[in-house]
Amino acid sequence: METVSFKYGKQVVELPVPEQVHRFTFNEPVQAISEETFVQDFERLISTVILSATTKVAIVVADKTRLCGYKRIIPWVVSTLQCKSITESQLTFYIAYGTHPRQTQTECLAAYGESYNRYQFVHHDCSDEHGFELLGTTSRGTEVKVRKDVLNSDLIITVGAVSHHYFAGYGGGRKLLFPGLAEKNAIYSNHRLFLNKERRQLAAGCWPGNLEGNPLASDLKEIHDMLPDYLSIHAILDSNGNPATYHFGRSYDDFLVVCKTLDRCYKIEEAERFDLVVASAGGYPKDINIIQSHKAIHNTANLVRDGGTLIVLAECRDGVGSKTFLPYFNMGGRDAAFSELIQHYVGNGGTALAMMEKTERIRICLVTELPEEVCLKIGTEKMSLGEAGSVIASHSGKAGFVQNGSLLVANRW
Repeated sequence: METVSFKYGKQVVELPVPEQVHRFTFNEPVQAISEETFVQDFERLISTVILSATTKVAIVVADKTRLCGYKRIIPWVVSTLQCKSITESQLTFYIAYGTHPRQTQTECLAAYGESYNRYQFVHHDCSDEHGFELLGTTSRGTEVKVRKDVLNSDLIITVGAVSHHYFAGYGGGRKLLFPGLAEKNAIYSNHRLFLNKERRQLAAGCWPGNLEGNPLASDLKEIHDMLPDYLSIHAILDSNGNPATYHFGRSYDDFLVVCKTLDRCYKIEEAERFDLVVASAGGYPKDINIIQSHKAIHNTANLVRDGGTLIVLAECRDGVGSKTFLPYFNMGGRDAAFSELIQHYVGNGGTALAMMEKTERIRICLVTELPEEVCLKIGTEKMSLGEAGSVIASHSGKAGFVQNGSLLVANRW
């Protein structure tokens, strides 16, 4: 029997392919990166900015879960700024964790290279009680609290990959400043919009690649309009997680253009659902923990018919990746968890609800390093690679294979 390759952590593993299988493919972005063109485009981006010996520059980067070639391009960014008379002492890098845990020294070196030792990097702490400034309140009640030191900078540059996000529509861009550098309760207030209180279910408009009727995305747009002006370097990643192109912008419309480019690569119009779907979460770091792997589970579950089976390869070397995810599975079911979140939204509660919604509809099996008891708690089955192969080999219905579930996005039925 023919086999197909799937990424699993930092490995590549093989699984059998049934005779009748639909392979989901991408419109792979064309690799178009060189230092010369990057520097030229960045110079154009900053050409209208007045820079001096007193200019404080804040450069906002993502954490290890959303890399975009930082080791390669940070030196290009810095050298270009230095040609404009900006010194190293005028630069501060901010790691936009949002509510994610702080990285170790080793992880930071792996993410940002020697730049991490050379320049000042600030680790964002969303729980800092005194480090934020209130910029206003959105029409949906989100208090827009962002780091004071970043707001007090003379030039803000965000650098990150634009991706499909399972409830915000799109990640990267505007999300690097909020929720990336925002206060914890403000972040939770925005994330709570994932919940439809009247219908007691997840908001239908909160879907990857969708901004229309998406209350959370609309809230982020209001927040964006309250933020100070900033410049952006957006990356689009290929299916191997490597930057294919960089796009330079100074407005929300520029961000939307990049989102449309991303759609042409990874958004599909799929007219049918399958009895069995087998998917990789995309390998490291897309499957670094269950919180990150959930994005691929969310994307590919939409391809499975009611009562069907989804098998996802997700190593989860860092375990769950959140202290606020598992407690929702101890509350007696989705309705009880929903009620708790309406009153006290904390952490990855929306992610927990989204997982519950999927496991009520389909069977989800994980090839993973997660403990079996964790898999059972979240309503999934733990499988070995061999067991997954046996399920695939014995399957007789319609089957689909997705080699990078973190990227593939289909319209919601």
